[in-house]
Amino acid sequence: MNKAVAAFLAEHNFSLHTDLNTAVDSLLYDMNEGLAGRKASEDMIKTYCNPPKENVAGKSVIVIDAGGTNFRSCLVTFDAQGKPVIDFMEKTSMPGIGKELSKKDFFNQFADNLEHLKDKSPYIGFCFSYPMTITEDGDGVLIGFSKEIKAPEVVGSHIGKELSKALAEHGWKKLQKVTLLNDTVAALLAGAACPDEGAKYSSYIGFILGTGMNAAYIQPESAEYKNLAKQIIVCESGKFSKVNRSDFDIAFDKKSVKPGTSLMEKLCSGAYLGPVSYEVITAAAKEGLFSKKFADSLLKLESLTLIEMDSFLHAPYSTTSVLGAKAAECAEEEDYARLYELLDAVVERSARCAAVILSACVIQSGEGRNASKPVCILCNGTTFYKTHKVNERVAGYLDEILIRQKNLYYEIIKRDNDITLGAAIAGLI
Repeated sequence: MNKAVAAFLAEHNFSLHTDLNTAVDSLLYDMNEGLAGRKASEDMIKTYCNPPKENVAGKSVIVIDAGGTNFRSCLVTFDAQGKPVIDFMEKTSMPGIGKELSKKDFFNQFADNLEHLKDKSPYIGFCFSYPMTITEDGDGVLIGFSKEIKAPEVVGSHIGKELSKALAEHGWKKLQKVTLLNDTVAALLAGAACPDEGAKYSSYIGFILGTGMNAAYIQPESAEYKNLAKQIIVCESGKFSKVNRSDFDIAFDKKSVKPGTSLMEKLCSGAYLGPVSYEVITAAAKEGLFSKKFADSLLKLESLTLIEMDSFLHAPYSTTSVLGAKAAECAEEEDYARLYELLDAVVERSARCAAVILSACVIQSGEGRNASKPVCILCNGTTFYKTHKVNERVAGYLDEILIRQKNLYYEIIKRDNDITLGAAIAGLI
């Protein structure tokens, strides 16, 4: 790394070489505190479910995937060999986006959105990607919506129970059960379903690194945790707070919608990499890290997105990106190098954070000791797969932490329609 860039980042407490083992140990401590019912920054949410022991076959299930601003629904049918077929897929907007809705109107819109699937199956697997507490019967109690959804009366409701009631009022006759889960559990279950021929895994992890970030793993039964049976645990990893934050992270956090929250997520998820990079490069421009003309040009930027910074990292000399176009106008060769290294440091830190979370989940699972039966990690999310070198770096760090140091084995996989498939499995457990 350029010495001036290294000095600038160090001066602002941007960690270039975090001790990964210390970070993993810190995260494991927090996870264990949460499992034991003591104060922890992660929620460690119980789900009361495990992957099915045998492949689902010869059944159909209605799947709902609601998160952010989108509402997707379809029918998934597993044939006699357990191969899934997706039919009747529709996508619309989440109720409560345009205007505030009462609880009754909110679930009535859900029922309207599902009219094309009426009585096609008595089971619904519902991936509901908002904070909720899972109950032992598979329902979910909403903790709160993101700011886009305007339906305050729904907070505190049993989502499955209210949906069942609304569907009955719309003439549904066959509905037996609605199972709630979030996207990390869906990813985990998709990894456990329909493994590649000849593959065998000792445990499963679901990991999301997209706009947001979270992880789920299978917690084995242990005498250390009273009344905690083996089950999938949702970590809410983004809430982990024992993290090293730079001046740039602190500056951005103060401007965010909820300052002081989701500290780990703000270090590594797609929604925040662009804004944090904006703080980095504007500070660098003000402090003389670039030539004057290029610094003045960068200081005219009002914001920066992940797409814009990532476009520069993929093709620094292309003028199709915002930063590439500015650089082409007035940057010197050294400016290109320094800008690249600054942005790359932000992305590289994201990969380190992801590797720390995944390493902790593998270790906590108690599995992966047999190289022929690794822990299966299903990763989902555009930040993980499309952002510059993130997935390659995550794998490199996992090799170092898990394989070389701890003799624990893992395999990262990707599966088409993973969230839909996982939600379908959940609906039939």
